[in-house]
Order: sequence, then C-alpha cells, then structure tokens
Amino acid sequence: MSQQLDKTKPTFNWVTFLRYVLLILSLALVLMPVYVLFVTSFKGSADADPSRTWMLPQVWETKNWSKAWTTLSPAILNSLMLVIPSSIISAMLGSMNGFVLSKWRFPGANVVFTLILFGMFLPYQAVMIPLMRIVINADIGFGIHTLILMHVVYGIPITTLIFRNYYETIPEELIEAARVDGAGMIRTYASVVLPISIPSFVVVLIWQFTSAWNDFLFALFFGGNKSPVVTVALNNLAHGSIMADYGASMSGALLASIPTLLVYVLLGKYFVGGLMSGSVKG
Repeated sequence: MSQQLDKTKPTFNWVTFLRYVLLILSLALVLMPVYVLFVTSFKGSADADPSRTWMLPQVWETKNWSKAWTTLSPAILNSLMLVIPSSIISAMLGSMNGFVLSKWRFPGANVVFTLILFGMFLPYQAVMIPLMRIVINADIGFGIHTLILMHVVYGIPITTLIFRNYYETIPEELIEAARVDGAGMIRTYASVVLPISIPSFVVVLIWQFTSAWNDFLFALFFGGNKSPVVTVALNNLAHGSIMADYGASMSGALLASIPTLLVYVLLGKYFVGGLMSGSVKG
C-alpha cells in the first residue's frame, strides 16, 4: 500500500521550476522601464532626480499629466490623421499587389515582386536626402499629407509580402471557379478574395499603424512645424527647456504609447492568427 502511495506522490520538476523563474525574470526585466516611467510621471521637479529613480514619489502629483496632455493632445490628433489613412491606403495597395502577384500572374511577376521587396531593405537614412530633393523639386510641401505619402510608399513592400503569402494559401480552384462564372480580375478580387482577407488586413493595419505612429525621422524631416506629430512633440517636450522636466517627459511617453498599446490589446490575438494563416500553404 505504501509503495502505491509513493508512486502517486508528485515529484518536483526542476525544468518547470527553472522555466517559471526565467519567465518571471524576463517579465521583471521588461516591466522595469514601465515602472520607472510610471512613478516618475507623478514626481515633482525636485523629486524627479536620477538619484531617486527607483523610489516612489514623496508627494504624488498629477500636474505632469496635465502638462503632457496640454502639449501632446494636438500632436496626438495629428498622428491619428496620419496613421489612419496611411495604414488603410497601404493595406489596400498591398492587398491588390499581393493578389495580382500570387493569383493573376503575368510575365515577369517574380522579378517585379523581387524589386518591390528591395524597398524593405532600404533604411530611412539612406533615402532621406533623395526624398527631400524630390519633395522640394515637386513642390509637394511639408505636412501631414507628405507624411501620409511617405508611409504609404514605404509600407508597400511589407504589405505586399504579407498579402502575397496569405493569398498563396487560397486554393486555385476558388479562383478558377470565379473565372468560369465570368468574373474578371477586379470582380474576383472584390467579390471572392477581399472578403476572406480580414486576417491579413488586421496584421497589416497593426503593423502600419505602429510604424507610422512611432516614426520620428520622417516626421522630423517632412512633417513641418505647423502640425507636428506625437513623436516630434514628445521630443520637444523632453528637450524644450533648459532644465529637463523628467516628470512631464515620462507622462508624455506614457500618453504617446497608449494608442499602440490599445491596438495590440484589442487586436493582438488577431495579429498572431493572421500571421499564422499565411505561414503555411494549404
């Protein structure tokens, strides 16, 4: 009887224990900057000192949040005016490109696709001077409309890649059935392919939203001074005075991160599902 009890007694699993320890340490490492941002955002100017970085505020104040919101609220609106149209337009263009390159092939389609992908490997810094000359010579001007154009053009390679991989998983029989029924390329795309493209659209919209929202270099060069986006306004808030205002800067950083955080919280599960749906050809 005692031998049977010994067999059913749970044993300590060192592998599971170490796994949880590593997960907890990783979580703590990730949350440390968030903790510093949060506690510093409630500190006064005298309390927000590097020597008291890890300490809680002596007096919890909300004036930093009020200052950050007053400074950043117009810039947040400008960023929304930038990221929403640029994400939607680049997603639609990438979807159409991906459909044509995967299901409606033409001579040289693979070459065209390869050339489009080259755009993914061009760093912003390498194209900044040529883009500046193009904008000046074309007299496009600087502002939100120019930033929308930049992010749409720069987003086409990655959106095309994601949609092409996803459309490769669509059975050819579905496209052939539409052709037999007399549907052309545009009708097949609009009536057959587009309605089943929601997973990839979620992936692309999250990707483009995050990229455009967090962009600083394009915004600094092409955004203009009249309508700065949130990254430029946050930089001005952090470096706009002789003495650094750590509390307001931390509050502004948290405010600026809320939209992308909400996007990932609300659509994160669809993001992973959309990536996986185009990872294996069915």
